[in-house]
Amino acid sequence: MLSRCYGSAVHGVEAVTITIEVSVMKGNKFFMVGLPDNAVKESEQRVEAALKYNGYYFPRQRVVVNLAPADIRKEGSSYDLTIAMGMLKSSGQIIADKLEDYLIMGELALDGSLRPIKGALPICIQARNEGFKYFMLPEANSHEASIVEGIEVLPVKSLRQAIDHIEGYEKIEPIEVDPNEAYFTNNNEYGVDFSDVQGQENIKRGMEIAAAGGHNVLMVGPPGSGKTMLAKRLPSILPPMTMSEALETTKIHSVAGKLGEKTSLLNSRPFRSPHHTISDVALVGGGGHPQPGEISLAHNGVLFLDELPEFKRTVLEVMRQPLEERTVTISRARATVDFPANFMLIASMNPSPSGDFYNPEEEHPDSEMAVQRYLNKVSGPLLDRIDLHIEVTPVSFDEMTAQRKAESSQSIRERVLLARHIQLDRFKDMEGIHNNAMMPSQLIKKMCRVDETGKELLKSAMERLGLSARAYDRILKVARTIADLDQSETIKPAHLAEAIQYRSLDRMMGIGV
Repeated sequence: MLSRCYGSAVHGVEAVTITIEVSVMKGNKFFMVGLPDNAVKESEQRVEAALKYNGYYFPRQRVVVNLAPADIRKEGSSYDLTIAMGMLKSSGQIIADKLEDYLIMGELALDGSLRPIKGALPICIQARNEGFKYFMLPEANSHEASIVEGIEVLPVKSLRQAIDHIEGYEKIEPIEVDPNEAYFTNNNEYGVDFSDVQGQENIKRGMEIAAAGGHNVLMVGPPGSGKTMLAKRLPSILPPMTMSEALETTKIHSVAGKLGEKTSLLNSRPFRSPHHTISDVALVGGGGHPQPGEISLAHNGVLFLDELPEFKRTVLEVMRQPLEERTVTISRARATVDFPANFMLIASMNPSPSGDFYNPEEEHPDSEMAVQRYLNKVSGPLLDRIDLHIEVTPVSFDEMTAQRKAESSQSIRERVLLARHIQLDRFKDMEGIHNNAMMPSQLIKKMCRVDETGKELLKSAMERLGLSARAYDRILKVARTIADLDQSETIKPAHLAEAIQYRSLDRMMGIGV
């Protein structure tokens, strides 16, 4: 007897429906075909144990399980429940006339209970798009799938419960979550605020500019000057995520298996801070079964790299293309997978190996050569892709003990939102461009015109700092953002001057020298 049921495979952040055909015939051997990996092949043992534990039997005949289409690699343990249901139907142990209305996924424990799977959200979206009426999955994944409208999400605890529902003995009530309610619950709450930071007004100004234009930032300062504290508060002044951004971000975390059991929608911008021992694959994504890396998990949010020179050079260099393209392409012999990677990079570093600012005119524990060698651990091309270089100095005693209340994140965010609205209106007819940092070179010439005084100022800065053409574009982008914060239609010399000061570290870093 032949049965047919449906599961799904996740490639990148998209899902592909898989048809599981189970045939039970005369004979005594088990076959699984359709490019299954070892985890899928091992489902034979899990399914057999789960069936026997729940009072059913594993057919001791010629059993063929076909996973179609056969040219797509099937990976992971999430097909266990699908295979078990197909086997029960094809062996005549259950009556399941409407099994083809269901998309079924779940990993079986040996006692038949269900363990969570990865990628429940993109699987549910694809199932809805293909017209399935029901999505049966482990209870632990039900909240993330429940925000998809137009399909009934059935949370299942065990194989026994799934069988009872299919046969009509015990109806599983679909779980329902209002996407709008999930989006607005604790929306944009971070638990940290810029009002916690005393002093550092010039640094806060730089972070405000970065948030307003979506610019990348490098902070250079000695240990204890507040670099990490400031970086962690940057998401609190970014605009709230839109519903589409929240769904896209949740899909990535769902594929990576990073969502909590009761999480249905990520509605706050992610903040990722990997350790400097991270590998290049863990940062950008990849592996035998390509998974999103830290830069994709930071999509629509912030990636913070503390102690930038301590990261392996190869790790930093693989970020150069994603910083420009805002996507990561993982190529393998069998397939190519794209992961979104539209993030803000916030990096920090010490100005010298000892952590102190280097002054050649004063006695210093680090030689000039040691300082230059330390700074050169970060390549010029990577630093060229960072829009703002901010010099962070320690907070004075008077600032630390001042009684005045620092400006809150909410107050700063209001100015950021005004600037972002200007940019959204500016780029409303341009697909894929939402802020000033996304402008390509040809658009910069159109949107960032400067007068003769501004041109002279830029020429002087280019010659004095030895800036590259890319750094020139960065200055114009940042100046455009400063003008937006100032509600100015034109870029004035004052806006350019402020933007240029955020490239003052280029000479120190050895770029263009």
